Amino acid sequence: MKYIIVTGGVLSGLGKGITAASIGRMLKNREYKVTVIKIDPYINIDAGTMNPFQHGEVYVLKDGGEADLDLGHYERFLNVELTSDHNITTGKVYLSVIQQERRGGFLGKTVQIIPHITDEIKREIREVAEKSDSDICIVEIGGTVGDIEGMPFLEAIRQMRREEKKENLILVHVTLVPINNIGEQKTKPTQHSVKELKSLGLQPDVIIGRCRDSLSEETKSKISLFCDVPENAVISNYDAKDIYLVPEMLEREELGEYIVKKLKLDGRKVDTRWYRRIKAYSERNKDSIKIALVGKYGLEDAYLSVKEALKHACVREDYNHKIEMRWVEAEDLEESTNLDDYLKEMHGILVPGGFGVRGTKGKIDAIRYARERDIPFLGICLGFQLSVIEFARDVLKINAQSREFEEFNSPAVEDQSQRSSCVIDLLPEQREIKDLGGTMRLGDQEIDIEKNSLAYELYKRDKIRERHRHRYEVNPDYIEVFEENGVKFSGKGGERMEILEIPSNRFFIATQFHPEFRSSLDEPAPAFLGFVRAMIDFKKDQKS
Repeated sequence: MKYIIVTGGVLSGLGKGITAASIGRMLKNREYKVTVIKIDPYINIDAGTMNPFQHGEVYVLKDGGEADLDLGHYERFLNVELTSDHNITTGKVYLSVIQQERRGGFLGKTVQIIPHITDEIKREIREVAEKSDSDICIVEIGGTVGDIEGMPFLEAIRQMRREEKKENLILVHVTLVPINNIGEQKTKPTQHSVKELKSLGLQPDVIIGRCRDSLSEETKSKISLFCDVPENAVISNYDAKDIYLVPEMLEREELGEYIVKKLKLDGRKVDTRWYRRIKAYSERNKDSIKIALVGKYGLEDAYLSVKEALKHACVREDYNHKIEMRWVEAEDLEESTNLDDYLKEMHGILVPGGFGVRGTKGKIDAIRYARERDIPFLGICLGFQLSVIEFARDVLKINAQSREFEEFNSPAVEDQSQRSSCVIDLLPEQREIKDLGGTMRLGDQEIDIEKNSLAYELYKRDKIRERHRHRYEVNPDYIEVFEENGVKFSGKGGERMEILEIPSNRFFIATQFHPEFRSSLDEPAPAFLGFVRAMIDFKKDQKS
């Protein structure tokens, strides 16, 4: 097994995840089998309980693992499916060691960070790598060199470097090269970062400099001299118009060839089709479609996979359009007296997932706007549930609500006419459960699709598997009245409603699952392909 370790210095958020994914893509384009591991030094077991405001999107893997958004980059770049084993956290490692200690697994020894914690880290890395049956395992270590949280992981890598053959493990260090106010590229932060790495017993084999512009030859030479790496191992990773352009950028810097030689891999021809497709998309300047994404977290990273899935659909050559995204805060719609100010010029409206009652009125207003004006609409997870509520309130005239938005054990309502009808509820067997911990429906689930439907036109098969992250469902008691009044539930998983569509509209579809989590440049999500196609056609109809 060959290992590529990716670390970061100077500051967080440099783009280690994109760099790791790009290295993987370069190797995949040479027909090597690649897997990726993300190490997160936080003590949480996983990202499932993390606030999107702090940490961005919680990405869901096929086995239901809730992970850091970098796992999404890996899957999208490499068109692979990973599991929760590919996300190692401090919490997971310490929990495993403590459980072993409680079972008497260490035979009375004093359990310490070295060797017990570091041994567990190495074991987990190697086990995932071997199970993947890959040629190369890329390991990204989150955080910044020097962070106290990351010390055990870097020590484990130092030990792995001693244990593995020299040609089986290389270290790639991503660092910042800032530009001062007179336009000079400054290498001192990189020098200090590498010095910190060396103090931990680790010498980088490759240094990737993140900078606004391409690194000058003088800058590369200086970093090479002071950081003790060959000049051709100092790589520019400057700001790109699109993250999918980064692999080709690194290819032009000859990083792919350098890694192949350093790991003593057999030389293989580079398949450039992936590069050509994304370059053709990035150079489109003429036509764009405008989409309103109505969210509640005020942070683009909270909806990263949705944004990328839209782009994947647009990369299709015959679509020949780019996405022009308008981020609309749901609470702004609630306060607005004229939704036209936000939505009038849009070719499509998308309401994504989320939790809690905040912003739901604004999202419902956006759904109603799309339905009544026959604007292409896609709802995802909470967007699906709110589509059900909107239709119930505005078409069926039901005082509809979601169990999620009601306070548990609220006082009884004496006037029955004022009682809310929970069209979104727990299924009957779940309603008596008071403790909702661990009751989320997560990961891949099978869905049956009705043949005479828009969903079948999109997926072109009657059984699919998609990823989920939710707790509440469409209440089965209301299915019949919905379907009698113009709603079609075209996708079902047993008694769970999975896909909603309104056949009388040009394109109105909502999914309980998250199609964005299985979308990639190689295989765009069918729901997004259909949505983008509908927006393009809607734009043409407006012009004619």
